[in-house]
Amino acid sequence: MYSIGDKIVYPMHGAGIIEQIEEKVILGEKRKYYVLNVPCGDMKIMIPVEKSKDIGVRDVISSKDVDTVLEVLNAPSTEMSDNWNRRYRENMEKLKTGDICEVAEVVRNLLRIEREKNLSAGEKKMLANARQILVSEIILARDMETAKAEELVIDSI
Repeated sequence: MYSIGDKIVYPMHGAGIIEQIEEKVILGEKRKYYVLNVPCGDMKIMIPVEKSKDIGVRDVISSKDVDTVLEVLNAPSTEMSDNWNRRYRENMEKLKTGDICEVAEVVRNLLRIEREKNLSAGEKKMLANARQILVSEIILARDMETAKAEELVIDSI
């Protein structure tokens, strides 16, 4: 179980700091929830403590591991389908893993495609979400400001 002040990652939403652990009655059931404050977008998320492992909640990567993420961003693009619908599904599967390197791969590939041609509306939204997930974890891993983390990501691609 995590504690108040721990830095964790909630797949598909990003990294944050546990502000508190609350007990709430929702749909007639009393449960404990982590209240997660995500630095990007000033978002608060409630995660059921008992389901956190099943959901894929994990610790934020170390500062040293950020270097590995930056290498992924700098690496050549992976082979992707020309069909945006198939590409969207493949990228969504990568995001659902919660693996920061998979998220970095999605950001890298979609940003490079966007530089060459327009992305579909769905892919634009996916890119924005993936970027937020990536940046939020780098912010907490390296204890840096949002603008600096975003710059680090863009400069690495």
